[in-house]
Amino acid sequence: SGGWLRAHAAAVRARSWAALRALQGGMIPAPLGRVANAGGFFPHDTVGATIKKYQSPGDAPDEGTYDVPLRSARGGAPFSVAPDEHFSRTQYPMITGNSVMAIKYADGVMMACDTLLSYGATKRYKDSCRMYAMSDSVLLGASGEWSDFRYIQDLLGELATNDFCEDDGASMRPCEVFSYLQRVMYNRRNKFDPLWNSLVIAGVDQYTGESMLGNVNMIGVNYKDSHVATGFATHLARPLFRDRQTDDMSYEEAKELICDGLKVCYYRDKNTINKFQLATVTKEGVKISDPFSLSTEWEYKAFHNPSEQLRGTW
Repeated sequence: SGGWLRAHAAAVRARSWAALRALQGGMIPAPLGRVANAGGFFPHDTVGATIKKYQSPGDAPDEGTYDVPLRSARGGAPFSVAPDEHFSRTQYPMITGNSVMAIKYADGVMMACDTLLSYGATKRYKDSCRMYAMSDSVLLGASGEWSDFRYIQDLLGELATNDFCEDDGASMRPCEVFSYLQRVMYNRRNKFDPLWNSLVIAGVDQYTGESMLGNVNMIGVNYKDSHVATGFATHLARPLFRDRQTDDMSYEEAKELICDGLKVCYYRDKNTINKFQLATVTKEGVKISDPFSLSTEWEYKAFHNPSEQLRGTW
């Protein structure tokens, strides 16, 4: 057993020496931590020293500690040992959601979108909810990169938690959430690391009872209106909303109009599926429906051969 223990101790020292040698090539000014050469022990309590370069394991003492530079880890622990390499920004979204649409009606705001997340042109995930209830008075919908939307949910969750901890009966009003998200999106745009989302913010003010509906895109451009949409719904559904939407329309009229917008997007947009969710935000709170499908009609003459009258087609 003594031979095995000696071999084990030698292996531990060899691993520590390999880590030590790996650090020697990338000396940069950074916070320093203390590394025990045989213990894997990293208390970050040493600043201002540098590592001594030993030529071979035999030159290094068997016991003791060495001061080594510790590089800040982006998005991870405060300090960690990391290779000397640059990181890159997100250049293009990977897993994305498409259109979100919303309109005001007599009791509040109605929002709808499909449940699809696409990987490029692949319909990858078909049961994802792209709407988020921050509180009983604020509803958020998003198209674009899914992971960035999850990050925004975390930000809003922290604000909701702070409201809860205050325990004063108040929560963020829809207009405050709208202004906050404007600043978040514009701030990330100025860092050349944008959140690749277009957001729809809807709510009913708990103090005045007024409905609020607005849109913020990935570079912070924003507007408020009685009807908003993102993605292809901006071109396909909003013309219907301009003709038929009124702020005093009933729930049934609003639902019929939203479903017509969803149906048009389903007919004309290849990155959507016939599986939708509908949500409302009113004085009573936020309600998000279970997924549902719409009845469709494919016997229109224009659908039989849509390229018949186009030049240069087969």
